[in-house]
Amino acid sequence: MNETQKRSLKDTKHEGFTFIEEDGGIQAWQLDSNGLTVLLCPQGAARVATLMITYKVGSRNERQGETGATHFLEHMMFKGTSRYSKQSGTTIFNALQAQGARVNATTWNDRTNYYELLPSSHLDLAIDIEADRMRNLLLDPGEVESERSVILNEFDGGENEPYRKLYHAVWSTAFEAHTYHHPTIGWRSDIETITSEGLRGYYDRFYWPNNATVSVIGGFDAEQAMASILNKFGSIPRGLDSEVDVVREPRQLGERTTVIRMAGGMPALLVGFKSPDAMNDRMNALHMAGLVLSHGRSSRLQQLMVDGGLATSVSAGASSFRDPGLFTIFVALAPDVDMAEVERVLQEELTLLASEPVSDRELERAMAKLEAETLYARDGSYSMASQLNEAIAAGDWKLYTRFLEGASKVTAEDIMEAARSTFKKEQSTTGIYEPLAAEVA
Repeated sequence: MNETQKRSLKDTKHEGFTFIEEDGGIQAWQLDSNGLTVLLCPQGAARVATLMITYKVGSRNERQGETGATHFLEHMMFKGTSRYSKQSGTTIFNALQAQGARVNATTWNDRTNYYELLPSSHLDLAIDIEADRMRNLLLDPGEVESERSVILNEFDGGENEPYRKLYHAVWSTAFEAHTYHHPTIGWRSDIETITSEGLRGYYDRFYWPNNATVSVIGGFDAEQAMASILNKFGSIPRGLDSEVDVVREPRQLGERTTVIRMAGGMPALLVGFKSPDAMNDRMNALHMAGLVLSHGRSSRLQQLMVDGGLATSVSAGASSFRDPGLFTIFVALAPDVDMAEVERVLQEELTLLASEPVSDRELERAMAKLEAETLYARDGSYSMASQLNEAIAAGDWKLYTRFLEGASKVTAEDIMEAARSTFKKEQSTTGIYEPLAAEVA
C-alpha cells in the first residue's frame, strides 16, 4: 500500500470505526460498538497476512488459587465452539490448516495471544473464528479433564529442565507479593484442581472486545479487513472493566539467594535486579546496558567470561513488562570454574558500568547490534505481529514503532545512571544452579 492509499484509508470515514492514531506505518482504529482496538499495517505485494488477537490477560492477572488459569484457557480456546469443534465436525485447527494457515497461541505474564498466518484470501475465516471463540467457547468438562493431563505433562517437562527451574526460582524469590511470583504455567496444585466452572469465570472476566487488540499485518486489503472485523466482532457486547488491582511489590530491603540442585546440565548463575516497567524512561538505557554487557563477541561479559574461560555463554537484559520486573544476567559456567569467582567478576563489571561512562565505540556497536537484531526480528508479517503483541501487553503498541528511535537517543551518561540506580545489591536476587553428581549404580 503506497502513501496515498494509506492517507485515503485514514481520511475516509469508516462506518462503525473511529480513527485513533497512526505511527510507524501502523494505523489504530477502535470499534465504536464495543471498544475493540484494531491495528492495521498493509504492506508488501505477497498476498499473505497475519491476524493476531492480543488479550490483556496473563499470569499477572491470576488470583491466589487460580495460577495457570490463563495458560489452561489458552489450550481450551482451541477446543472450540458449537460452530468449530469436534462435535461440529470442523475443529479450529482443521478449518484453518485446510486453507494453508499456520496457527497457534502463547501465554505470558501480561497477555495471551492467538494468531493465524495465512493467505489473505482466507483472512475472513480467521476473523470469523477469533470473533466466534471470543464469547462462545464451549469449555466442556470432559475436554477440560483431557487437557489437564496434557498441561500436567507440560508442567512436568519443565520441572526437568534445570535452567527453567532456576529462572522460576529467581522470579518467585524476587517477587513476594506481586503476581510475577507465579510461573506462567501455574503451580501444580492449581492445575490439578481448577474446574470448567472456574475457567468459565476467568473467561468471562477477560475475554471481551474492550480487553483485546486485533492486529492485521501483511499483504491484505484494509477496507475488506475492516468490513469483516465490523461484521464479525461488531455485535459482541462490551465487557465490564477487566483491569485488576495487582498487589504492589514492597521494596526489597536486602539481597536474596536461592539454590537449585538437581541432575543434569552444568552449573549456572542467574542474577536479577529489580527494574522498572516497560513505559519507564529508564528502560531504553537498560536495554542498551544489556547490549553493552552481553550482545556480540566484543561485549564486556563475552570477553571477560566466555573468552576468559569462565563461562560457555552469558546473556543480560531487562524485562519489558507492564509492571516493574527484573534485569537479569545469566551465566552458564565452564567446567571446573569457581562460582564465587564468576560472581566477583560480574559484580566488578556492574560496578564499573555504574561508575564510568561506556566509550563512544561501545555505544556505536551496541546501537548497530540493536538495529540489526530488531530489524531481523521484524522480518515478515508474523514477526512484526509478534513484536507488536509484546508492546501491546506492556501498555502501548507504540513501544514497538518508537523503540529504535528511543534507543538511539541514549547517551553514555544515561547508561551509567541507569546502571547506578538498578544494579544495587539490596535489590538483587541471586539464583545458583548446582547439578547433582550422577549416582553410581
